[in-house]
Amino acid sequence: MIRLNPKTTAAILMLAMLIAFTAQAQTSASIYEKEIDTWHEKREANLKKENGWLTVSGLFWLEEGENTIGSNKENKIVFPAGKADADIGKIILNNDEVSMTINAGVMVKRNDTLFSKGVIFNKNTAEQSIILAHKNLRWFIIKRGARIGVRLRDLESDARKNFTHIERFPVNEKWKIIATFVPPTDKKTIPIHDVIGNTTETEFGGTLQFELNGKSYSLDATLEGADDLFIVFGDYTNGIKTYGAGRFLYAKKPKEGNMVILDFNKSYNPPCAFTDFATCPLPPDQNKLPIEVTAGELKYGNHE
Repeated sequence: MIRLNPKTTAAILMLAMLIAFTAQAQTSASIYEKEIDTWHEKREANLKKENGWLTVSGLFWLEEGENTIGSNKENKIVFPAGKADADIGKIILNNDEVSMTINAGVMVKRNDTLFSKGVIFNKNTAEQSIILAHKNLRWFIIKRGARIGVRLRDLESDARKNFTHIERFPVNEKWKIIATFVPPTDKKTIPIHDVIGNTTETEFGGTLQFELNGKSYSLDATLEGADDLFIVFGDYTNGIKTYGAGRFLYAKKPKEGNMVILDFNKSYNPPCAFTDFATCPLPPDQNKLPIEVTAGELKYGNHE
């Protein structure tokens, strides 16, 4: 039987503990990386859906009164040639109410039912858009500030057919940060600007304070629903490695206490990275971080 001196025994025990700790850390890192991979696969799958941003192919602001629609270039709203009938009908904007009349012989459906005429947008339908379908095109009404427009989807868009994946920074658990949630003292809004020049007063959700490499930072969030904090932020990678107008990130409002997880590995590109016809919010000045956030999605294709 071999007898080891106390120093050798202690060294062996320390080595065994180190090996076990390293294996545990590697397992933990592998589980976390798989979590982020799964999240991102779902994100890409949503982009490719019929109602994903890759199908958005047009945005047409309505004029008060009649707006003719179809692929004929004489129409006020011109749909893609070869993908729509020449003259589909007309959309009528009357104050904040929008109705549509379809020309005889043109097939347009709403929820698999033939649609001929009717109101498609007003103050009662604004939150549940009525979607009309013609061949492989879909359209519905949106309101941005004082403007009302038609958003067009093409189910056979090149963007959808050619999409493969979105490049990302390597997953790094360093960017999964515990932040302190500072709720608003009373209900208020903050101004959020968008790419088309509108400013929207949006319900303020609170401030998220965190530390990174010994320095303190904070981000303001807006509130979505009861539990979701939505953050539009910028950083020094914008326009170089990531989309120029910043990225988006969600966090869960704490049910108790004041701790929130800010996982920058789940930072993602705004819709404007995939289509020229989105109306994306821009990071408020206080959310432009003076650092490089080397986590999350990289810029997509030729969109800066």
